[in-house]
Amino acid sequence: MPDTVKIGMVGAGAIAQLAHLPALSRLRGAELVALCDNDGPKASALADRLTIPYVFTDLEDMLEMDELDAVILTTPNHLHEPHVLSALRAGVHVLCERPLSLTSNGVERILAAAEKADRKIVVGTNHRFRSDVQQLSRFLQGGELGKLLGMRSGQYHLRTQREGWRMRKAEAGGGAFLEHGYPMLDLALWLANFPPAVRVTAHMDRQKNPGAVEDSMVVYLECAAGVSFVFDVSWCYVGEEDRWWFEVLSSRGSARLAPLRVVKDLNGRPTNVSPSGASARESVFLQSYRAELAHFVSVVRDESPYDPPRDQVEVMRIVEAIYKSAEQGREIVF
Repeated sequence: MPDTVKIGMVGAGAIAQLAHLPALSRLRGAELVALCDNDGPKASALADRLTIPYVFTDLEDMLEMDELDAVILTTPNHLHEPHVLSALRAGVHVLCERPLSLTSNGVERILAAAEKADRKIVVGTNHRFRSDVQQLSRFLQGGELGKLLGMRSGQYHLRTQREGWRMRKAEAGGGAFLEHGYPMLDLALWLANFPPAVRVTAHMDRQKNPGAVEDSMVVYLECAAGVSFVFDVSWCYVGEEDRWWFEVLSSRGSARLAPLRVVKDLNGRPTNVSPSGASARESVFLQSYRAELAHFVSVVRDESPYDPPRDQVEVMRIVEAIYKSAEQGREIVF
């Protein structure tokens, strides 16, 4: 692999403009050489501003570039699987925003295709790369807080007029939970070392019109060894500001994120043992994407070990059970 990984960006929407493109512009060992979006004028304007040499409106045309080493996919959810498969057939490495596919079978197809093509596929699980999450993970992996009991998390977004592909089930795959709950589910399972799922119950609020997605959802997931998770999400919150929370409950302590605070039982007293300097100088949002992209480039250059994202099969299997529970109004046992 050359010293500089030449990357093509596919999709020039909000997440690309707010996270990926700013981070790539300052990333060592990588060069953004192409931008692809079906909105040609928007792609051209971005390319001119960021000095990106090539602009495309069709992915297949971009994949014909001989110098392309990797692509980053930030397209609508239903296009992730076909776009990943096209990129793998073209012989390039892939970083794909979550979800990797809208089905667990689709994730397995991608893993098989990546193995056949001898190329690397990385999923955009940026929360795992947050500096506060990395510190929390060290507490949990070291057993400092005792036995893990569970995690409680949620995200409320203020009610706004929403439109576009995220409001259409066939293209998005789901609504508030897939958008905001999926990354929390992935983070919780990763921090807990992916305990086997036992049962799940979910309730959602959704409009009656065909093809609508849920505006809110509450999920209770029980895993092996009595570990439980609760996820509470809404993008129609009537309040004063957006809310986000993530808390860990253990037998000898607790922790929460944003900002990181860790409390541990020391001699019978709850004691704040939060790491000094836990508050990051830059936002955890930008820091997490910068670290995620640096990891991807390092993996492509064979500087960091590569683990195929097989855990995404389990994440999507649980997501499928969550929506089944919400649709049918009953507990789903794995």
